[in-house]
Amino acid sequence: MFPSAPASPRTPGGSARRNLGSAVPSPLSRPGGRKNLAVVAAAGSPVLFSPVARRSGSLSARATPTRVIQHPSASETINYDVKAFGSSLPVKVMEALKKADADDQLSVQVDESGWAWLVHKERLIIWKIGQSPVAKLSLCKELQLPPSDFQWSSSLAAISWLSSSGEAPSLQSLAIMVATSEGSVRYWPSLAHEGSYTETFTDFGGSLCCFLTAVKGGSFILSSSRGQLVRLIPDSSGKIHQHALPQGQGMFSGIGRKVSSLLGILSPGHDAVISSVLWDEERSSFYMLTSSTLNKWEIDDSSERYILSWDINRILKEHITDAIWGSESNYEDIKGGVNIQYMDLQQNRDGLVILAAAWHPGDRPCLVYYTLITVEDKGYQMSDDVVVEVTQYNPSFQSEEEVLCCLVVPDYFSHAAYLYKEDEVFACSTGTGRISLPQEKIIFGIQGDCILGAGSCTSLPIFFTKKSGLITILSRENISVLPEDLEDSLSSSVAGPRSESPAFDATSRLEITAQEDKTKLLKAAFLQYCRKDIVNAQSMVVELFPSNADLESDAELDRAVTQISVDLMDDYPASDPRWAESVPEAAGFSNTSLILLHQLEDKTKAHSFFIEFLHQVGVFERLGSFPVRGMPMATRLLLCEHAEKLAAAIVLKNHQSRLPDLVNAAILIALNKRECDIPPSLTPADVFFREVSQIDSIFECLLEEEEQILKDMPMESIEWAQIVVNVNNIIKDMLQAACQYRQSRASLYKTGELPEREPEYIPWTASSGVRTAIIRQHGIILKMVYPQVDSNLRSTVAEQLVALLDCFLDGYVSQLKSVDRPADQERYSNVEMEYVQKRSELLSPLLSLGQYQMAAALAEKYCDFDILVQMCEQTDNQARLQRYMSQFADQNFSDFLFRWYLEKGKRGKLLSQPIAQHGQLASFLQAHEHLSWLHEINSQDLQKAHRTLQTLANMETRYFAKKKTLLGLSKLAALASDFSEDILQEKIEEISEQERFLLHQETLPEQLLAEKQLNLNDMPVLSASQLIDMYICDENRRANEYDFKKALDLLEYIDEEEEVDVNNLKLKILCKALRRDGWSSSDGKDDPIEASKDSIFVKILQKLLKEGVQLSEYLPEVKDLLQANELGNLKYNAYFEFVLKANYELYVQGQA
Repeated sequence: MFPSAPASPRTPGGSARRNLGSAVPSPLSRPGGRKNLAVVAAAGSPVLFSPVARRSGSLSARATPTRVIQHPSASETINYDVKAFGSSLPVKVMEALKKADADDQLSVQVDESGWAWLVHKERLIIWKIGQSPVAKLSLCKELQLPPSDFQWSSSLAAISWLSSSGEAPSLQSLAIMVATSEGSVRYWPSLAHEGSYTETFTDFGGSLCCFLTAVKGGSFILSSSRGQLVRLIPDSSGKIHQHALPQGQGMFSGIGRKVSSLLGILSPGHDAVISSVLWDEERSSFYMLTSSTLNKWEIDDSSERYILSWDINRILKEHITDAIWGSESNYEDIKGGVNIQYMDLQQNRDGLVILAAAWHPGDRPCLVYYTLITVEDKGYQMSDDVVVEVTQYNPSFQSEEEVLCCLVVPDYFSHAAYLYKEDEVFACSTGTGRISLPQEKIIFGIQGDCILGAGSCTSLPIFFTKKSGLITILSRENISVLPEDLEDSLSSSVAGPRSESPAFDATSRLEITAQEDKTKLLKAAFLQYCRKDIVNAQSMVVELFPSNADLESDAELDRAVTQISVDLMDDYPASDPRWAESVPEAAGFSNTSLILLHQLEDKTKAHSFFIEFLHQVGVFERLGSFPVRGMPMATRLLLCEHAEKLAAAIVLKNHQSRLPDLVNAAILIALNKRECDIPPSLTPADVFFREVSQIDSIFECLLEEEEQILKDMPMESIEWAQIVVNVNNIIKDMLQAACQYRQSRASLYKTGELPEREPEYIPWTASSGVRTAIIRQHGIILKMVYPQVDSNLRSTVAEQLVALLDCFLDGYVSQLKSVDRPADQERYSNVEMEYVQKRSELLSPLLSLGQYQMAAALAEKYCDFDILVQMCEQTDNQARLQRYMSQFADQNFSDFLFRWYLEKGKRGKLLSQPIAQHGQLASFLQAHEHLSWLHEINSQDLQKAHRTLQTLANMETRYFAKKKTLLGLSKLAALASDFSEDILQEKIEEISEQERFLLHQETLPEQLLAEKQLNLNDMPVLSASQLIDMYICDENRRANEYDFKKALDLLEYIDEEEEVDVNNLKLKILCKALRRDGWSSSDGKDDPIEASKDSIFVKILQKLLKEGVQLSEYLPEVKDLLQANELGNLKYNAYFEFVLKANYELYVQGQA
């Protein structure tokens, strides 16, 4: 459960620094010049009588023993310097300290965001702090606290701000909330307006409030001494909404108390007393430490979810007891009487850090052993790996009140820890690091000073003392976190090849070469950082790359950072005697590890320290871009790439141990391509693994070796297919190691706010060479190997192929994300087109081979809907299709499916969707009205079907028969619908009118249609003008009065929009009718009326009379008719004129 070996294994840490209090490092500044403050280092009990050597840690062998230095100067502490932090205190703070009586309660809180506040009686004074010695006098405000019968406390105040810029909060953006012990709450939305606040009250039923914590979205959590929690959420008007956090509803809440207690998961007990709370901003997690449990909630913008309650008493007590008293002969008797108090909770990269104190009343003397327990939070449970570090802080037991102590863990990336009481600080480490910091007690009480509060800022521990104000404690430790050989090599690389004299120590060498170039100076600053001299490292970087520098300076920063990163990655192991004659004179770093794997691991460690360094000194945020593979890349991502290649190199080295023949053959191919000489003292692997930046060249070489073996070896042998399995494993494991590092450490390589336009990002795992290798291997697996092997081996290579394709497609996703912005839409479209094509080409063969499950896994992850639909159709799995419609609802899977059915002509399937999809189908069919009416009828929405069919009929011009059918269907839908009687009558009349018009086309003479080579089934819909022309044309040789009467009737349907003169058209119709008869003579008949009674014109007049048409108004004037050009030669026929006038007189004037 916890390590008992001499060295504590490192607990797996987080991927990046978590900003626990929304802290942002303050701007870098040179360290101030104030003298060291007067403090004294003191010792606890002699080490000889302390059981510290039995603890589960790594300090016992080499920790510096604590002792008292009875001198007033802090410079005489052994391992630490105590220095003033930042500028002098604001006047208001100094006045409050001066006016405070001896028995006045004063408390101070230091926030990582760079603000501190002092609470004195009913006043709170808040001010801006920072390392700069220049005072910011204007950034100080005094606030009036709500009245209270209890002491006011700085732990019942919290600040919040909503800012995405990544900068420290300004006065305007800062909101502050305070509470009293009774539960009165006061909230200032903006510190710039201290007179504007709102109030509320939280009732904990008699329990006193003890902590107020700023959490997500500008809200706060108020905690009571009995572990009750209330979320306080101010709205935009300043009004505060509140609700209790859920208790005991974690994922194990339903399994019974007995079983859950066995798992160490309990609901917070009613008798528990709260010790500490912690907000983890990155994971949006809120922790509460009580006297018996560690509880966790996940916090959203307005809701919370209770995750777990960890029984620390049951789980940790035995670890702590065993670490302290485990080697005592009467251990079994002792462990039952041990008392343990859990007092504080902090966090670093290795996990949650709990401060506990343990004592056994039967011991003589009875000592209190202060212990740091580190445990990793794995989401829904705590890790089984618990690291217990028993510090050397073990004062005599006086009383339980005297035991109380607080903890500061100032740097998320470091293992440094500081325990403090009112009059002393104990510096130590959590025990999870490779190298432990020296332990030492620093006493303030001898000078009559006392600590009023503490916290951290810019990753430094900050303490507020009554006499000296803000101070920080800095380690003098010169032991570098780098391996000794790497440290020596780094020093010599900074000194350069000219400084050969061994008489120079590291510091002198740094001074000699201080002006050589910026890369060397940045290396020097990195070296100082690794030696724990953070302040000097920061000063050097500020001088080298000032924050107000021009673009050229920023480009120099990118160059220097990239160069150091490459130097670390491609370092020559100069201290390895085999390399002694092969190292270039100016090689930057060295590494004495004789084993390649250790060399790679040391490079990885050094690179991770370098990334920490860039963050800590504040230059990581300023990194721009640097050219790689012929195009620019964001420097931050290039640094991540270097770390990924180191991870991949370690994987390849492990494979070399298992498959030496294959890997060594590929390495030789790679070195031959590079034309690398291999010195006699070195192996090809030594040369290849030295240059980690070229590690990806191995992929192509592995494939060449694989293809050669497949060609040379008989297909029947076991090794024939095994070579493909081995190559798959190597490529897959290397790519996965890189991708996993990239994903798990993403936050470490993020800046507070990404520039609006970073270059396009193509990861090295998606470079053209790697993509080509995967496509090539895809072909080898599916075309050469898969058809020849048995089912077990098929399954194996298919799974490996899926993993390779996953890496391939993931690279495209990263590339697409980097150009997903308005300015790069064309580039995005081109990359997306390429991605979609490659995705289809690579996944389709899996369907052909029946590997549906594997095809589905990739298609689901990368949203290849075409593959998913094909798979469901091939397997007739409608249930899966329905699941995809729900799963990918926000990505319009339904629309894709419906369109796919439409394109493939599967309209039956399209229109037979289950009821659950009718809404989506209806939306889709809005753009496909020719089908939507079928769905509407199927859905019994007959009114809508009627409207859709009528719209389609009105729009139809291409086919007369189709228009007629659509009108008929529209009428049927209307008749079957639930329209009211009046509306239905109106609808039917409207459709009938259209049908009457269509009847004119339907009754066109068959002879005419044959003459015109037309067919009613496929002819277009004719307009009224076109129909008139058809009826009166010369081709209609059998035209009679009915045809011409229809032509006249069609004049009613002429639209104004057609721009046709109806009177002229009427004249034309009548002239055409007149010309159909012969008017040359009376054929022996003197009576003109009798002579013309059988003419078409007269029969038309008779029909008009029957219909009650007023001929005088309807017909043109006789003189107009006689002058019409359409009459042709009849205009000059006297007999015709005589007959026409006689008929006009009879019918027109006779009617009048």
